Amino acid sequence: MPIGQVTRGTTGTNRLRRIDRWIAHLPALRRAADPLVVDLGFGASATTTLELQQRLARVRPDVEIIGLEIDPERVRTAQASARPGVSFALGGFEVPLPAGRRATVIRALNVLRQYEEGEVVANWHRMVARLQPNGVLVEGTCNEIGRVASWVDVTAAGPQSLTIALHLASLERPSIVAERLPKVLIHRNVDGEPVHRFLDELDHHWRVHAPLGIYGGAQRWLATADSMKAGWPVLGGRNRWRLGELTVAWDAIAPRGFDWD
Repeated sequence: MPIGQVTRGTTGTNRLRRIDRWIAHLPALRRAADPLVVDLGFGASATTTLELQQRLARVRPDVEIIGLEIDPERVRTAQASARPGVSFALGGFEVPLPAGRRATVIRALNVLRQYEEGEVVANWHRMVARLQPNGVLVEGTCNEIGRVASWVDVTAAGPQSLTIALHLASLERPSIVAERLPKVLIHRNVDGEPVHRFLDELDHHWRVHAPLGIYGGAQRWLATADSMKAGWPVLGGRNRWRLGELTVAWDAIAPRGFDWD
């Protein structure tokens, strides 16, 4: 039986574009001998699964996407949209795949929000166990139109980083992402937790660099990211920052008492 609970199924065109764009640059995908990607919990329609295939095919034309859902009716509805390179099947956190295959990437967005924080790591382990060597689980959440998003990338060695992605033209303050943090972090935005300090400092530098806003949100964000890099293990570079992204090493923002093992 599929492992998991039926989600609300909310989805929409372009909702996951920021996450897809980030996945498309993963070395695990670009170098995979078998570029199989799982979209776990695709929701009430096949929209975001089909968009994922379109975006990843630009860098891996041979990519194969399997959308998994634990609601049989959603699977039946989605199967009408199947096409070469995209299929749909019944499944949950156990990630059932044909012929013993494993995924190079599992995308699980807006799935764990409804679970208890204590259930997250066990489900991460279940999904990671279905990855190829060097494969990546991308797990997180976003708002309804995809302008505010965050996700954790998890490998067999555990979580590696947190990425936030924001629509800079409409951004008032970066900490708006607090309400869309992954489940493992969303209740940790309180005094004494590293992620709270991270978001506090991010807001501070965003305010400090407000004068650069006359040149556009991207210039203000680039300066903010540069300032954050002085005190945090910020990963990536200006090409990613220009897109409204900022990635920080997991160890710097991990919840107090977090245990992967």
